[in-house]
Amino acid sequence: MKRIQLALLFLTITLAVNAQGKNYQEQERFSPEKFEAELHDFIVSEAHLNSQEEAKFFPLYREMQQKQRTIFNQQRALSKQKPQSEEACRKAIQERNEKEIELKCIQQDYHKRFLELLPASKVWDILKAEERFHRRAMKNWSQPRHPQGQNPRKRTNQK
Repeated sequence: MKRIQLALLFLTITLAVNAQGKNYQEQERFSPEKFEAELHDFIVSEAHLNSQEEAKFFPLYREMQQKQRTIFNQQRALSKQKPQSEEACRKAIQERNEKEIELKCIQQDYHKRFLELLPASKVWDILKAEERFHRRAMKNWSQPRHPQGQNPRKRTNQK
């Protein structure tokens, strides 16, 4: 009788822990839509964009991001496997360099276009806001996640 009770208790605990784990994993999945919405809101608030500026800026910004994403995907494909020969390595390095230059050219082109739409001070604020947002996102992704949303390494100020 004790064995059955112990087995049922173990099964109940296992099911409860497993259910929490699945729920936590579903919550923590990366959502590109959510990321884009948070980036959008962050830029609007940090750069103090009004609705007209926002309406002019974001279609062009999304266009830039789409072009950059294409280059990022090409870079990722290039870096999947190490080339086997010295010549192939040399060629891969040159291709990577070309992709980096292509990214910078896209960025430069769109920054010029942003400056045609908005004052330079707003464009500066947008660029800094985007930088801060991505830095914070990377910092958050690098920290271990816990179901309670707390980081056990984080210290609280106690006196």
